[in-house]
Amino acid sequence: GVKDGRWTVLQLVEALGFCLENTDPRTRGRGIQLLSQVLLQCYSLLQEKEVLHLVLFYESRLQDHHLVIPSVLQGLRALSMCEVLSPGLAVSVLKAIFQEVHVQSLMQLDRHTVYSIISNFMSTREEELKGLGADFTFGFIQVMDGEKDPRNLLVAFQIVRDLIAKDYALGPFVEELFEVTSCYFPIDFTPPPNDPHGIQREDLILSLRAVLASTTQFAEFILPLLIEKLDSELQSAKLDSLQTLTACCAVYGQKELQEFLPSLWSSLRREVFQTASEKIETECLAALHALSACLSRSVLSSDSEDLLDSFLSNILQDCRHHLCEPDMKLVWPSAKLLQAAAGASLRTYHCITRSILPLLLEQYTKHTQSSQRRTILEMLLGFLELQQKWGYVEEDESTLLSLQAPVCSVVFSALTDPSVQLQLVGIKALTVLGSLQGFLSSSDLELVVDHLIRLALHEEDSQSSEAAMEAAGSLAPTYPKVFSGRMVPRFEEELQSGPSLRCVSSSEQEESYHNHCSLWQRCLQALAAVSTHTSIVRETVPVLLQHLQKVQKGTEARNTQDMVSVCQSLHRVALQCQQDVEGCWYFHQTVVPCLLAMAVQAAMQESTHTLPGKALLEEEVLAAMIPVISAATTHLSPELAAQSVSHVVPLFLDGEVSFLPQNNFPCSFQPFGNGECLEAQRRLVALLMAFVCSLPRGVAIPQQEWLLRELLALSCSCNCPFTATTAAKCFAGLVNKHPAGQQLDEILQLAVNRMEPGLAEGPRRMQALTLLLWVTKALVLRYHPLSSCLTDKLLGLLGDTELGPAAADGFSLLMAESPDVLHKGCHADVRIMFRQRFFTDNVPKLVQGFHGAGPDVKANYLKGLSHVLNHLPKPVLVTELPTLLSLLLEALSCSDRVVQLSTLSCLQPLLREAPQIMSLHVDTLVTKFLNLTSSPTMAVRIAALRCAHALTSLPTTVLLPYKGRVIRALAKPLDDKKRLVRKEAVAARGEWFLLGSPGR
Repeated sequence: GVKDGRWTVLQLVEALGFCLENTDPRTRGRGIQLLSQVLLQCYSLLQEKEVLHLVLFYESRLQDHHLVIPSVLQGLRALSMCEVLSPGLAVSVLKAIFQEVHVQSLMQLDRHTVYSIISNFMSTREEELKGLGADFTFGFIQVMDGEKDPRNLLVAFQIVRDLIAKDYALGPFVEELFEVTSCYFPIDFTPPPNDPHGIQREDLILSLRAVLASTTQFAEFILPLLIEKLDSELQSAKLDSLQTLTACCAVYGQKELQEFLPSLWSSLRREVFQTASEKIETECLAALHALSACLSRSVLSSDSEDLLDSFLSNILQDCRHHLCEPDMKLVWPSAKLLQAAAGASLRTYHCITRSILPLLLEQYTKHTQSSQRRTILEMLLGFLELQQKWGYVEEDESTLLSLQAPVCSVVFSALTDPSVQLQLVGIKALTVLGSLQGFLSSSDLELVVDHLIRLALHEEDSQSSEAAMEAAGSLAPTYPKVFSGRMVPRFEEELQSGPSLRCVSSSEQEESYHNHCSLWQRCLQALAAVSTHTSIVRETVPVLLQHLQKVQKGTEARNTQDMVSVCQSLHRVALQCQQDVEGCWYFHQTVVPCLLAMAVQAAMQESTHTLPGKALLEEEVLAAMIPVISAATTHLSPELAAQSVSHVVPLFLDGEVSFLPQNNFPCSFQPFGNGECLEAQRRLVALLMAFVCSLPRGVAIPQQEWLLRELLALSCSCNCPFTATTAAKCFAGLVNKHPAGQQLDEILQLAVNRMEPGLAEGPRRMQALTLLLWVTKALVLRYHPLSSCLTDKLLGLLGDTELGPAAADGFSLLMAESPDVLHKGCHADVRIMFRQRFFTDNVPKLVQGFHGAGPDVKANYLKGLSHVLNHLPKPVLVTELPTLLSLLLEALSCSDRVVQLSTLSCLQPLLREAPQIMSLHVDTLVTKFLNLTSSPTMAVRIAALRCAHALTSLPTTVLLPYKGRVIRALAKPLDDKKRLVRKEAVAARGEWFLLGSPGR
């Protein structure tokens, strides 16, 4: 009635008069409770006069019997949310609560109500409350004092933060306010199991930290407390103290820290020098960084003491001498402390490096062992990386610039040291020096390039070679002219040279050829690595393409592998170009036509039998060209993609070769034509797939319906499995992106009409199954209605003795990420949670099919099920585990090694993530895992041993009866002939030996 306007609240009060004035406190309480419930729903409808009367009524009831108080507080909470509250009423209510209610004697919910009333008034009546002055702060302190419930503490901590942030008067109660909150530090709270409120320990820690670090007025109280807690034996207390100190430093200045700096430094130094905990060390370094930054920020009057200099002097005094002992325990803790302080500001960096850099250079020269030099250079590298943070600085300010010559000398000497580990640190240091604009002179840069060339091409250890290539790629965008003018020509020269012919014996000739092939490989990798700037890409891409053409014309047995290597380098260049519009388009319009031209040339020569057996048409080479073309296409703008597609699709449909370089071909290009002589040309559909399936969605493909029909026909009729599969994938990739509508429905119906007879009988059943799998995947990803129909066809094939195993493996294809088509990187239509939806729709059918299948095909259903479960997100799988576990256990008894492997890989993480459920089947799990450790398949033995290892995640009491049996059984694989099996057996048996030991 009140909501509808038929009654006013005052009329309701009159109607409740008997209850509200009753002498029985329970009856009064019920009356006030009903009134408060109405107010909580209707407070926004109240008039100002009504609110006034109600406030006065409720205030008077605060003196009533304790049974009535909870309902009174609920009513006041409703009134605290009224916008028409008269001035002065908020203050009146709070005074009444502070005076009449002993809050901490109330139940948790009622205390929470009081905090809500205070919070509501602070949000809407700030100026009125501030008129109370420090009395308001004192009143709140009384309310909060002794609070224990975490739900209430979160609200109370927020109120304290607001008191400070909104500048309420704390008066003489600063220490009391600190005490009433700091008594909870450090937080010691473990949420009860199945806590419906979801309050975590971290929530309370962060909320309290925000209070303690919110004002400089707490500094004199909080800093001694933090120093005290740093001496605690509890790691959690130390971590909380360090993180709180870091937070305080963001607010404090020199004035607040001055008195406590010596004690703080002593505690931090002690922890870093002595702790075995990486977490504590990390937080100590963060706190020291924050302290140094705080002292750097604070500017005092000119006649006052400069605390930063004296603080850094103490750090240098305690740490510097340890850097002279590179073999001793304290060298790295000291270096980390110095670097943490140096990284705080440009001023701290100069102060520290002025003392430390000359010392490190001196120590490097003094010590001759590679291991010692590596330690010293790693420390130097840490300080060089800090210089990156500040960038280029004026010469008269920078210690590093004044030491340019000795620093370069030390780094260059490391690059020529026989120790690989020292070389690697030297390469890192070289990369950092090169990133400092203006630090390296032109002669130094030339020397840098020469060192990188030598390491990349001629260093025996592959680690140094790869690191040098990465360094070249990092520095090339900064110095493109130097790298394109000095490095690229050297690589090109090496590629053009051949193996030495002056060898006296055939074995020497073979060794020379092998060495030169290895050098070629490194040249190709280095050319790709350095192609990180468009101007360099314009130099390296022609070199790579020229080498590919050279290899194509050769007759050596290694041609296939050499072509794959060139394609891998081109792929890396393509990936590096993707974020640069100019570089991406240059690469696309240069590389894609060239690759297509070379492939078409090879296919036509094969068709006319002029040069049979071209390596370029090998599956391995075409498979390596696919990611090159795909990566060159995915990041094109829609306009440039449309320009390119207008050339590529007519090439395959019409034989239009005019856009290709060197397009004087001996015959016409007809990849979709009939005849055995065109088999080589049909293989190039793989390159069409790489291009059209990588185009951005929305780019119109010319003659798309015709293209789809040709691909469909080729996928069903071609005798070559490689060609049929790539045609099916290309068809699926286009269908996935095709706009919904009649045209898509017609082409899908055509595909179904072609697949059904092919699946039923005939010599090309496997091609039809391949097409079914890829089309199903394309539709499953986009939630197309036909996907369920096609999935049912696939489920039906699990009972086929000929196609069943392949159909079962097809479930892996449906669920897994495809590397070349139908993934988000190539703009496919992939809906979120498609795996979960597929699981929900089809796993019940798989289970039902398994129970109804004959013994000769049951394994197919288990294999399909294990593939689906293996690709399902683990949290989803855990929820479904109770209903599926019996089937998974049965799958372990299957003789099919693929089923065994897939099931084992599915069970291994579940042993850790769902130990309670798995514990119910521990006897069966132990037996089956131990049996499979003797499998004839190495991969199965390894997976079974990993599962036996993971079993130790189950509750110890469940496992102890099996401990002896498992340890005896795991003795056998310790003698396995395969090293990887022995390694897993050692790890698993060690865990079982430790089972039940003290401290575990």
